[in-house]
Amino acid sequence: MDKKIKYTLLAALGAAAAAVPVKATLFKPEKVEVPPMEDEKVDLNRFRKNLSDAIKFKTIADKEAANTDWTVFDAFHDFLKERYPLMHEKLELTVIARGSLVFRWKGTRSDLDPIALLSHQDVVPISEGTLDDWKHDPFEGVDDGEFIWGRGALDMKNHLIGVLESVETLLSEGFVPERDVYILLGHNEEVMCATSENGATCICNYLKEKGVHLDAIIDEGGAILPVEVKGVINKHLAGIGVAEKGYADVEVAVTAKGGHSSQAPNHTAIGHLADVIKDIENHQFKAKMSPMMRELFDKIGRNCTYPARLVTCNLKLLEPALTKAMSFIPPAASMLRTTFGITMASGSPQANVLPQRASVTVNFRMFPGQTVDDVLEHLHKVIKNKKVEINLLPGWKNPSAVSPTDTRSFKVIEKICHSMDDKAVVAPYLVMGGTDACHYQAVCENIYRYSPFLVSTSLLLTTHGTNERIPVSVMEDAVKFFKRYIRLASAE
Repeated sequence: MDKKIKYTLLAALGAAAAAVPVKATLFKPEKVEVPPMEDEKVDLNRFRKNLSDAIKFKTIADKEAANTDWTVFDAFHDFLKERYPLMHEKLELTVIARGSLVFRWKGTRSDLDPIALLSHQDVVPISEGTLDDWKHDPFEGVDDGEFIWGRGALDMKNHLIGVLESVETLLSEGFVPERDVYILLGHNEEVMCATSENGATCICNYLKEKGVHLDAIIDEGGAILPVEVKGVINKHLAGIGVAEKGYADVEVAVTAKGGHSSQAPNHTAIGHLADVIKDIENHQFKAKMSPMMRELFDKIGRNCTYPARLVTCNLKLLEPALTKAMSFIPPAASMLRTTFGITMASGSPQANVLPQRASVTVNFRMFPGQTVDDVLEHLHKVIKNKKVEINLLPGWKNPSAVSPTDTRSFKVIEKICHSMDDKAVVAPYLVMGGTDACHYQAVCENIYRYSPFLVSTSLLLTTHGTNERIPVSVMEDAVKFFKRYIRLASAE
């Protein structure tokens, strides 16, 4: 190497290294000056009682509407009417698709686009064989003073009852919104109904027919998570889901002659299918850092202590290495690419019969920007056995659009979070699962997924699992958030 070039490079590297401490010192979060907000009245005892009682209703939907126990949903609707009389008296109520509820709170300004708060009434069933592992009966709603236990305590009767508590209290205080406020309660979110019978889809079609365009939607999908690493960071991450992944189940199958197992060939249909599985699993989708992930890492990085900021201030430089490292960690990889898992398999109906057809089901979660067509194209490309059958199964949906973070409605959420918690870090992120919110894209561009409950990661993992429960200590602030959100987001 030419000496001049060598010394120039060394000088540049030296200057860059010397500049890092200065850069790290300046790499801090933007100052957020939020004037204190008036305190909000919350009837915590009523919230606790109503959530506990709401859990007692086994509102479990079925993919086939005819198999749903509608008497439970009818009883739940009667329960809501009894516990929230002002809401039922003063708001217009429309029942959609047999079990979904649309409440319209009429505002004073018909020229302004309304806002909507979403929840779903249904919960998932208890996994077979796990009932005895529960500390309390999952449908008793036990309140032991520290937690409220039961199915739906975190997903999402806590959110639903919290929203209704906020509306009922605001009504009792005489509050009248400027914009119309819609409370939209779907009934079958948990069964992933991407069909005409999906409650959220039916509500969206109803709003569209009435010419309603929503200014903003807030639904489940995010939460407040403690981020604590000793000496590095001690914050509360308020993750606002601005997009969600798509969903698709694809059957991949091979056929063979079959026959008696006493005259088996070297490779049965399952043997050939094993090569197909290998082809699929050895060809993962490419990982990339999206703008929302860059913003998430940037905000977390700026909130680290000074020594750690020596690294986090160079995230752009470290992005290729970080992306590669994350791609080897399943939870992290899911935030960077389309992921898949081979979840089901079938072959011969009997041990001594050679399978004539063997298949696996591959569950895909598509990253925003990719579609079901991209998934099918990928499979056709990577599978060497071109005689394989590839069948898209019913119930798929493409990823949602990515909602902007520079909107009035996003800033309202951000403002409230900072006003309520000086440890809050508000950042956008990608929702891995599915929500009702994605079905409303025809009537709204500003869709945000956020449930204002501070819960640990370990507790959050009880969602859809055993011993689902919510800390009583986080419930009051959730209602305060919803009340403030309605006040601010419904204003001009």
